[in-house]
Amino acid sequence: MSAELPYRPCVGIALFNKENKVFVAERVDLPGSWQMPQGGIDPGELPEEAAMRELKEEIGTDHAEIIDRTEDWLCYDLPANLSRKVFKGKYRGQKQLWYAMRFKGEDSEINLHTEKPEFVEWKWVKLKSITELVIPFKKSVYESIVEQFFWIVDSDVNR
Repeated sequence: MSAELPYRPCVGIALFNKENKVFVAERVDLPGSWQMPQGGIDPGELPEEAAMRELKEEIGTDHAEIIDRTEDWLCYDLPANLSRKVFKGKYRGQKQLWYAMRFKGEDSEINLHTEKPEFVEWKWVKLKSITELVIPFKKSVYESIVEQFFWIVDSDVNR
């Protein structure tokens, strides 16, 4: 992968329920690979607007509130074969601002059968377990998410 290629600007969402477990879903295109909702930032869109839009597009609800954000962009490189397929060779990977959000709805509001489904299954898991579920090239990003948002697990914020 060419180091000269830029990273695609994106957002990611660590959605916490009342039990301080985080939402993960299994990807349609990569069976066995789980991740949290994420997606690109549209031109002229603020990152927090993109986060709420992506949540609605990917899991059918945006009944959530932002409680934290990563300090810096977290980056990962896609394997070359995926970069050519997904981004047509335009980007080397993604740089993401991650938002911790508190889910304010009911589990019944979560709907993976969206206009463009990205996931086939979902579940709530302990934050520290997400690094075991994610595809290997995203593992370092997820380790940073655990480190930066772990304070939520031990907190009563917005439960």
